[in-house]
Amino acid sequence: MKMERNQELQDEVRPEYNFSKMKGGVRGKYVERYSTGTNVVLLDPDVAQAFPTSDAVNEALRLLMQIAQRQKPNTVLESTSQTT
Repeated sequence: MKMERNQELQDEVRPEYNFSKMKGGVRGKYVERYSTGTNVVLLDPDVAQAFPTSDAVNEALRLLMQIAQRQKPNTVLESTSQTT
């Protein structure tokens, strides 16, 4: 079984691709630039089922942000009224 896997991997690269002749290749050359432009988040399966698209996730998070912003002034007033 292990030999079969190794053979499959060897067969994936065509013989005309000779990587030993390639010069100047740098692994991860653009990884920093790519990572700054993306924000990928992995959802647990139960959350992904409730929010199947990125639009659904964004809408839910925006609503949650609005609720949190409305709650901030109330929590400040409650904490100051308790201290007096």
